[in-house]
Amino acid sequence: MTCIHSFEPIASGSAERLILGSVPSKASLRAKQYYAHPRNAFWRIIESVLALDPGLLSYEQRCAQLVKHRIALWDVLKSCTRSGSLDSDIVASSIVPNDFAGFLADHPGIGYIYFNGAKSEQMYRKYVLPTLPEQYAALPTLRLPSTSPANASLSFSGKLERWRAIVE
Repeated sequence: MTCIHSFEPIASGSAERLILGSVPSKASLRAKQYYAHPRNAFWRIIESVLALDPGLLSYEQRCAQLVKHRIALWDVLKSCTRSGSLDSDIVASSIVPNDFAGFLADHPGIGYIYFNGAKSEQMYRKYVLPTLPEQYAALPTLRLPSTSPANASLSFSGKLERWRAIVE
């Protein structure tokens, strides 16, 4: 079992939307980048939704585009113990959520939270939501289909169509 720590958020003070994953995969941890697994569709979807040049931007440029479009990116968990890369491998007793009350206080423009898959939503509702002050707990949320290659139940085009919600 490995103790995993999430990355710092990608965000500016002008962020209006927040996308939440669960915790970085092994590939992301090795690369020190969000959604680094080559088969994870996250960056392809973001490039399409934001009308960016597909596959031409560096990781740093992709992150800058999120900031430019007032989108913040983070994970629900600050740390946890996990044996593999799947969210189902997370040991529940090891879960430590990130400080969302502090983050949302520092980013008062955030008006919507999006979840990259069911597990991030589930963990947010269980470990974060009960700890939030009313004004943050009341923020509207939307679960989007996971961009993980493990989510093969929906095609790329199906995922993309649902992810367009982040710019509507």
